[in-house]
Amino acid sequence: MKKMSLKELNFNNTGSWPREFKVGFGIVVGLLIFGLLWWLFIRDKATELQGLEQTETSLRQEFETKQGRAANLEPLTLQLAQMEQQLQQMLRQLPSKTEMPDLIVDVSQTALATGISNELFQPGPETPKEFYAEKPIALRMVGTYHQFGAFVSGVASLPRVVILTMHDISLKPKNPDKSGIKVNTPLELAGTVKTYRYLDAEEAAEQEKATATTGKGKG
Repeated sequence: MKKMSLKELNFNNTGSWPREFKVGFGIVVGLLIFGLLWWLFIRDKATELQGLEQTETSLRQEFETKQGRAANLEPLTLQLAQMEQQLQQMLRQLPSKTEMPDLIVDVSQTALATGISNELFQPGPETPKEFYAEKPIALRMVGTYHQFGAFVSGVASLPRVVILTMHDISLKPKNPDKSGIKVNTPLELAGTVKTYRYLDAEEAAEQEKATATTGKGKG
């Protein structure tokens, strides 16, 4: 039997085609239909699937991060409680409200005991902070290098912890001359120092209330 060529096929009468052509034509039609279905439906789903996979990866990373934070939350909470306890212990080492006047007198007397001359020693009004209150002291002292060293050592030896921070402090010879500064040259220390005390429970509550009121006012 003579084989038919593609040119001899009658597309109006596919039933007369040889079997191998029918099979081939069916495969081509099936591929075309599959390609059309992929183009119309599956292609968009593939893009959507890719987006969902990226979202899954992002959510998984976020979950792992939060899981790690949750695992460390309890130790961090315990550590924070310990730090707060240590802070309270350190604050309790500062002078109280009732001890502050005597402590200022002790600082002044310590300076006099070392031979320093207090030309000015004027405490100012204190400023309450969150956990403590600071009190400025305007001063002008005259003494030698060694006397100032003894003064610092004497303040450090007081029963209560005394913290003195210096602000706008100047230290210069009392009577400068061309001979320069020597060990026994009188020096003038002038400026402002601040000392600190802790707030008692009632004062801390009032300060917290005042801070909260100020915060609401700004809001």
